[in-house]
Amino acid sequence: MSDLETFRAEARAWLEENCPAEMRTPAKGDDDVCWGGRNFVFQSEAQKLWLEACVAKGYTVPDWPKAYGGAGLSPQETKILRQEMAKLGCRSPLNSFGIWMLGPALLKFGTEEQKVHYMGQIARGEIRWCQGYSEPGSGSDLVSMQTFGEDKGDHWVVNGQKIWTSYADKADWIFCLVRTDKANKYHGISFLLFDMETAGVSTKPIKLISGNSPFCETFFDNVVVPKDQLVGEINRGWDVAKYLLGHEREMISGMGGDGGVTSIGAAMKAVLAEEPVLRAQMALFDVDNLTFRAHGERFMDEWKTGKAHPAYSNLMKYVGTELNKKRNELVMSIGGSQALEWESERANGGSKARNWLRTKANSIEGGTSEVMLNVVSKRILEMPGA
Repeated sequence: MSDLETFRAEARAWLEENCPAEMRTPAKGDDDVCWGGRNFVFQSEAQKLWLEACVAKGYTVPDWPKAYGGAGLSPQETKILRQEMAKLGCRSPLNSFGIWMLGPALLKFGTEEQKVHYMGQIARGEIRWCQGYSEPGSGSDLVSMQTFGEDKGDHWVVNGQKIWTSYADKADWIFCLVRTDKANKYHGISFLLFDMETAGVSTKPIKLISGNSPFCETFFDNVVVPKDQLVGEINRGWDVAKYLLGHEREMISGMGGDGGVTSIGAAMKAVLAEEPVLRAQMALFDVDNLTFRAHGERFMDEWKTGKAHPAYSNLMKYVGTELNKKRNELVMSIGGSQALEWESERANGGSKARNWLRTKANSIEGGTSEVMLNVVSKRILEMPGA
């Protein structure tokens, strides 16, 4: 038996022993997901036990070094672990912007002190992060941002506003782009970390058409940020931001097609017995989804080894967005008029309709679909500009 086969058998045995039965069923919604953070309240004892077991094993961030809270697994071992988790239907033990976005940026740009201080807390689910990038009038054209940090010697004083800050009202800390040099558009931005409870930080939820408010406006009024909370070089935060955006787009693309279900056609076959048109649409979707997942595996293998095209994350983000929207549209079609119910107990609080409406934001967050297509056409296909 090869080393990888041995690891697969050991991982499967560990998961079977440690993942509670309740954590082998899909989450019922965002409130049923473990986000961690200093104010997080576990929804069940099983959720708490599953997180604690994975933290102890390093499986919340299996490919991170052991020194920073991970398991130190190779890319091949990490893929195997995720495959075995999917086979058992194991939920992710911890959802975190710290894991998906900030952690990789810290690994590349952070000081050793920052890695030791922040990454272990991220891996254990002790800090919930939000992202301070977009501003009113500075979305896709992010470098036009105006939030400014005035240099006061041993600290900055930050003033400005961010928008579409996901879960800012629930986050403990923020990783934030702040202009620290007004004379240079690209080389005048710094990447700062600071506590959301710092004096002068406030948030206001933005209610969406889904009826939920995952996005917020975030305001900074004379916020004091110590100099040691700078990641990377001063005025070179755009380098960190671009690297992190690649991981954000990979995260959004991961919402892609399956929604935790390998085959949507197989999952809905009883419902579709008398619906040949919907059966055909489901089959086509499953083919597209399998193609996307295969593409995704190749992309991640190349990304981790530095061989991926820098703009390929834009392509993955666009395709994943479109698949996620299509999946929710199909779920609505299958549900018929009942799927339009908004608040009833039978409709689980209108979860189908709310999830469908929520996917419309996928075309905007992390870079609009139009901008993603422009990047693909220019940088991957090398088409001439208009």
